[in-house]
Amino acid sequence: MTRMLLQAPSSPIETRPLTVSPATTPRRLVLRVMGAVPRYAVPAAALSVTHQVGEALVPVVMGIAIERAVATGELAPLLWWLGVLAGVFLTLSFSWRFGSRLAELGMLAVQHRLRQTIAEHVLRRSPRSGRPSDQPGVALSLAVSDAARLAEAVEIAVYPVGQLAAVLFGGSVLLTLAWPLGLAVLIGAPLLLWLTERAGASLRERSGDEQQAAAAAAGRATDLMSGYRVIRGIGAEEEAARRYRRASQAALRDTLRARRAEGVFGGVMGSVTGLFLTGVAVVAALLTVTGSLGLGEFIAVVGLAQFLIDPLRSLALSTGAWWASATASAGRLLDVLRDDEERDSAPERARPVALPHDLLDISPGEFVVVAGDGRQAHHVLSGLVAAYPDALVAPHDAHLFSGTVRENVAGPRTDATRLASALRAAGCDELVDVLPAGWDTPVGENGTGLSGGQRQRVALARALARDAELLVLHDPTTAVDAVTEARIAERLRTSRRHVRTVVVTRAPAFLAVADRVVRLAEEGVA
Repeated sequence: MTRMLLQAPSSPIETRPLTVSPATTPRRLVLRVMGAVPRYAVPAAALSVTHQVGEALVPVVMGIAIERAVATGELAPLLWWLGVLAGVFLTLSFSWRFGSRLAELGMLAVQHRLRQTIAEHVLRRSPRSGRPSDQPGVALSLAVSDAARLAEAVEIAVYPVGQLAAVLFGGSVLLTLAWPLGLAVLIGAPLLLWLTERAGASLRERSGDEQQAAAAAAGRATDLMSGYRVIRGIGAEEEAARRYRRASQAALRDTLRARRAEGVFGGVMGSVTGLFLTGVAVVAALLTVTGSLGLGEFIAVVGLAQFLIDPLRSLALSTGAWWASATASAGRLLDVLRDDEERDSAPERARPVALPHDLLDISPGEFVVVAGDGRQAHHVLSGLVAAYPDALVAPHDAHLFSGTVRENVAGPRTDATRLASALRAAGCDELVDVLPAGWDTPVGENGTGLSGGQRQRVALARALARDAELLVLHDPTTAVDAVTEARIAERLRTSRRHVRTVVVTRAPAFLAVADRVVRLAEEGVA
C-alpha cells in the first residue's frame, strides 16, 4: 500500500473484466466501471471519507475551543484544542493528497482498459460497409473522449462517498446541537439527490448528442484529410470545406446546448443548496439569540452550514453531471461493442459462403487463388480465418502508420535480408528511385504521402516480411498498372514457394501463376 501511495506502478494496473452482453445497459456498464478497480477505489473512498469528515470537524473543534478555552480565558485548554485542530488539518490534508492520487490511478487504469477493449473490438470485428465507427476520426473520439468520460465513473465511487459522509456527519452533529437543524439537513440531502436525478435526464440526452456530433465532425475532418489528394484532383475543395463546416457547426451547436444545460443545472443546484443551508444558519442565529445555543455552538453550527454547501453542491454535480456524461458515453461505446450482433441480423447481408473441401486442404508451398464475386470476398476471408486461426490476413484496405517506408515494412524480428526480399517481391524496389529518400521517405498519416499504388505495395511488403506459414491476401494490387501487377504476381509466387498462400482476387495476373484456382459462383463454389 505504501508503494502504491508514493509512486505509480511500473506495469498497467489490472482491472476487473468489463464484459458486455445483449442485456448490458448504459447504467449497468457505468456501475461495472465504478467497481472495476476496487483495490484503488475502496481505499480512495475511505480516504475521501476521512478528508470530508475532517473538514466537517474543523468548525466543531473551533466551536468547542471557543466554548471551553477562549470564553473561559484558560491557556492550557486553548493549547490542547489548537493541537487537536492541527491534528485534524494534518489528517485531512494527508487523506486528500493520497486519496485523490489513488482515485486518479484507478481512473487511468480503467481508461486504459476501455481503450484496449475498444481498439481490440474495432480491429477484430467482421468487416461491414457503412459503419460510422470505421471512420478513423469517429473511432478516435470513442477511444479517447468517450473512454475518458466513462472512466470518470470511477471517481463517482470515490468523492461522492466522502461528500455523503460529510453531510451525514454534519447532520448528526447538528442533531446533537439543535435537532430541528440536523433533521432538516438529513432530510434535505436525500431530497436534493432525488431532484438531481430527475433534472439530469435532459442533461444526459444533450451530452450524448454533443459527443455524437463531435465524433461525426472528427470523422469528417479525418476523411477529408486522408482523401485530400483526390479532392484536389477533382477540384472539390470548396464542396469538401462546405461539408466540413456544416458538420463542425452542428457539433458546435450541440456542444453549446450541452454546456448551457450543464451550466444551468450547476447554477440551479448551487443556488438551491446555498439557500437551504443559509436558512439553517439563520435559524441557528435565532436559537442563539433566544439562548437555546451557546456562542461556541453557534459558531460550530454556522461553520458546519457554510462547509456543507460545498459537499452538497459537489454531491449534486457528481451524481448529476458526471453520471449523465458517463451514461451517455457508455451508450455510445455499447453501440460499437455490440454492433456485430446487429450485423448478424441485417437482412441485406450476403449469404455466407461454405468453403469447399479442397480449400480447407492447402499443401505446403501451394499458391491458391480464390476467384469470386466481390460480394462474397468478406465471407470467404471470414471462412479462411475460421479454418486457419493462425493465418496472417492482409485486408484490401490496409492501414499504414506514420513513419518511413522501411519502418512500416520491418517488424521486430525482420532481418535485412527478409526486408529486402519482401520489398522486392511487392514491387517496392522501384520506390528507391521514385521517392525523395527512397525507403526512408516518410509515408504520412495512413500513407497519405504516397500514391494509391505505392501505398498498396508497401502494405503488401509488410505482410510478406512476416513470412507467415499461411498468408491470405485480398485484392493486393488493384491500384497498380497491369505490367506492375504481373511482375508482383510472379515475384510473390516465387518468394512464397516454401509456405502456403491464398489470394482472393479475380486479377488475371494472379490466376496465371496460381497452382490451383477455386472459382466462386454467387451462391457458392463452381
